[in-house]
Amino acid sequence: MDLRKWRNNVLEREKFSSRLGFILISAGCAIGLGNVWRFPYIVGQYGGAAFVLVYLFFLVILGLPIMVMEFSVGRASQKSILCSFQVLEPKGTKWHWYGWIGMAGNYLLMMLYTTIAGWLILYFIKMLKGDFVGLDTAGVAAEFGAVTADPVLQTVFMGLVVVLGMLVCSRGLKNGVEKINKAMMVCLLVLLVVLAIRAVTLPGAAAGLEFYLKPNFQNLMFDSNGNFRLGEAIYAAMGQAFFTLSLGIGAMAIFGSYIGRERSLMGEVINITILDTFVAFVSGLIIFPSAFAFGVQPDSGANLIFVTLPNVFNEMPGGRLWGALFFVFMSFAAMSTVTAVFENILSCWMDKWQVSRRKAVWANLILIFVLSLPCLLSFNLLSGVQFIGMSIFDLEDFIVTQNLLPLGSILYLLFCVVSKKYAWGYENFLLEADQGKGVRFPAKLWFYFTFILPFIVLAIFVLGYQEKFF
Repeated sequence: MDLRKWRNNVLEREKFSSRLGFILISAGCAIGLGNVWRFPYIVGQYGGAAFVLVYLFFLVILGLPIMVMEFSVGRASQKSILCSFQVLEPKGTKWHWYGWIGMAGNYLLMMLYTTIAGWLILYFIKMLKGDFVGLDTAGVAAEFGAVTADPVLQTVFMGLVVVLGMLVCSRGLKNGVEKINKAMMVCLLVLLVVLAIRAVTLPGAAAGLEFYLKPNFQNLMFDSNGNFRLGEAIYAAMGQAFFTLSLGIGAMAIFGSYIGRERSLMGEVINITILDTFVAFVSGLIIFPSAFAFGVQPDSGANLIFVTLPNVFNEMPGGRLWGALFFVFMSFAAMSTVTAVFENILSCWMDKWQVSRRKAVWANLILIFVLSLPCLLSFNLLSGVQFIGMSIFDLEDFIVTQNLLPLGSILYLLFCVVSKKYAWGYENFLLEADQGKGVRFPAKLWFYFTFILPFIVLAIFVLGYQEKFF
């Protein structure tokens, strides 16, 4: 790459208007739907607060250092994933090949997210209209089945998500992505606290709080049949700590390219991780007290959000209002991720092909809409299409979460710790990560980052395959 052209690009590159904007948008990208339905469920399944302690341990030793590395690559290169390795890699090496795979990972992630975000907006409307009033669990389940079986309805709401996300990104970094995401994140946090206060003050909520917050080491180590499962619980904690931050596909690195060097990256990553964990944890304070107050056993996956909770809100005084607020909160959680990943995709186009933001927006509005269609059609018209026993939706999820995230994270990790003769190098990484005020990266743990952490991530990858297929 021509050095003069790269320097000019660095000078012209958009920047966040504030540190708060960077933290909120990065946290918004990390805060996904898994924070709300997966984290509370597995916390309850594996012993409440006892599991949280194990999770936090792995979050510190696993998630934090890799996030710092991804941010460092973005800030040092001032590029998106499609060009960042090319700027920093030694001449003759091929690290930049991963840029194309990482970019594909962003598209795959959006094929899933636009579909689910469309469901959430539709559920907000349904809850507000009172469509679930008077329905039992079977009735709510039938309503959800009707939604997924209707390709036209799903397409309309998926298209709405794509248009809204691109409309935000079309306004630029400061006036669009940063400004709107700041507002969404503030609203998300306010709604989270309001809903949690309402949930914990419900009659009978104490049982849910005890289930969620009281450490139960028996549940951590043994399942309901008395079988020893500590290894399974540790893997669940490792997996949640890893996947919650959406590392490995450059979705975080792009925001590193938009910030200055006034603050060290370790301190910023700690703030982002605290915010991400806060949302995940407080979501449990909404779900478990509400479910236990009305004698409903929480379930995992889509059933929790789209079947169990609407039934809970049906029983709650003022349930239509609280249910509508909950799905607004969920929609904001989904849309914060959508706009953040859209921005990464647009930046890839602008960096690689020097197209204007407007052209990149129009091209990707059409492209993402078309690419998302097979995912939503896998619940109806394409329901018979299977790949290795998985629907299109499940296959896309498997490719991203079980393959691209862990393998991409290993690549970022090795790029930052391997000798600068073959990669970016540990010295260059530390120089970038520690620029500015704030917490310094623990440089003395080089051996751990180089020879232990890659094998932990590789173990998550292998165990994910074992869990999926064996």
